[in-house]
Amino acid sequence: MLDGLYKVEYGVNDAFGRSIMCMHQGKLLGGNSAFAHLGTYQEAGEEILGEVITQRHNEDPHYKPLMGTDNAVISVHGRKNGRNIRFEGNAAPRPGALFWADLTRLDDAALPPVGEVGAGGIVNGLYSIHIRALDGVDAGLSGVMLLMNGRILGGDAFFYYLGAYSSADGRWKGEVLNQEHTPAKGENPVFGGHEVGIGFAGTCDKEGAELEAIALAGKRSLRLAATLKLMRAA
Repeated sequence: MLDGLYKVEYGVNDAFGRSIMCMHQGKLLGGNSAFAHLGTYQEAGEEILGEVITQRHNEDPHYKPLMGTDNAVISVHGRKNGRNIRFEGNAAPRPGALFWADLTRLDDAALPPVGEVGAGGIVNGLYSIHIRALDGVDAGLSGVMLLMNGRILGGDAFFYYLGAYSSADGRWKGEVLNQEHTPAKGENPVFGGHEVGIGFAGTCDKEGAELEAIALAGKRSLRLAATLKLMRAA
């Protein structure tokens, strides 16, 4: 089974990036702190064929597009190697350049029990998420989050999220464990080096959601707020 959450390291020419990717029933949904990855895949014998569109969700100019443009189409082919997948292909904005991606399966054993979603609950799909600390603390994260029938999968270039939620009547609540897939202490000294447990509650509609949360990062407790924007329903 290919379905699962993966850490992705990828590059084209001398450019390099990281993200997370969820493979689920023929869909490729993932991203990082600035770009979402939206695509499909199919198996053809031992080969895996895929196409992915990258789309910016964070306007911070610090994050430069790998392909030189905020929107790009990437066509890939690859093979599974144990729990990992190697893709190669080409990206429309870079004719003749070799694109490659190494996907490493992440352990999802820490997933909590799936929550219940009723009428008026949050929509299944891939969301951009922008998290900010409250109470004058200078800290935050941005990434992507896949919400699917009470389950949370997501992350960015350094972290991945595993969690569960319940939702109905325009409200939702849940819990998330934020873990590193790549060391991040130098990049994010507040969240880096810790498994961060987060409990949250908030409001939702068909376009996105808001939440407030308490996060435990080591011995430190932080109040957080976050905004989610639906990028593709699933």
